[in-house]
Amino acid sequence: MSTVNGAAPAIDLVDETFLAVPPSTIAAAFADPAAWRRYWPDLTLEVYTDRGDAGLRWTVKGALVGTMEVWLEPVLDGTLLHYFLRATPVPTPARPRDLMRERDRRARAAKAIALGLKEVLEDGREPGVPPR
Repeated sequence: MSTVNGAAPAIDLVDETFLAVPPSTIAAAFADPAAWRRYWPDLTLEVYTDRGDAGLRWTVKGALVGTMEVWLEPVLDGTLLHYFLRATPVPTPARPRDLMRERDRRARAAKAIALGLKEVLEDGREPGVPPR
């Protein structure tokens, strides 16, 4: 994993969101690099593992240095979208509270992406209800 100065990543973020759509639908939303620039405009991503409908793994550069992953796990009648970010801000904030603010900002942004996809891709479908 890429880190700054060989240190452990300063941000180790995990998020999960259930979407009532198949993994392939979510994978398609992440397939286009233009989408990456919309979701993470301050990051440069390079795929190091493309797992198709199971998700992507990227190296991250730019405002953060490290790795990021979207893992799409089939669950019941939908998908559990797992998001992992292991990275360090560049430059690394000197104060711990500034680092915590950055971690919180990244966590909120990740959840906003997942909930935005949920709203668009589910198109009003609720779990357990067949697609229209």
